[in-house]
Amino acid sequence: MSIHAVGEPRVPLPSPPAAETPSSAPAAPANPEQPSAFGRLVRGLGAEVQRGETLVHHAIASASGGDLDPAQLIALQAGVYRYAEAVDLAARLVDHATTGLKTVIQGT
Repeated sequence: MSIHAVGEPRVPLPSPPAAETPSSAPAAPANPEQPSAFGRLVRGLGAEVQRGETLVHHAIASASGGDLDPAQLIALQAGVYRYAEAVDLAARLVDHATTGLKTVIQGT
């Protein structure tokens, strides 16, 4: 098994909102075929979690052979850390969404 160096996160981050300029034309509707920024973020987060799960499964499979050198073990540690961060972010996202939903249902 080969573990590659950890690169930059692949989760797309939403861009900051541009300064609005007043115009008489209404804003163009969002393209229904293009996912929203939030949709892209959730998909990227899902892909990151899937990549982490694959990394962990490969690490478990290769651990029995004991063929990992120290550099590969450090790369594995970094990959598992990224995986744990992605899972934590997903859990916080779900928690905030359910809290928001409760607030809306209670009729704030």
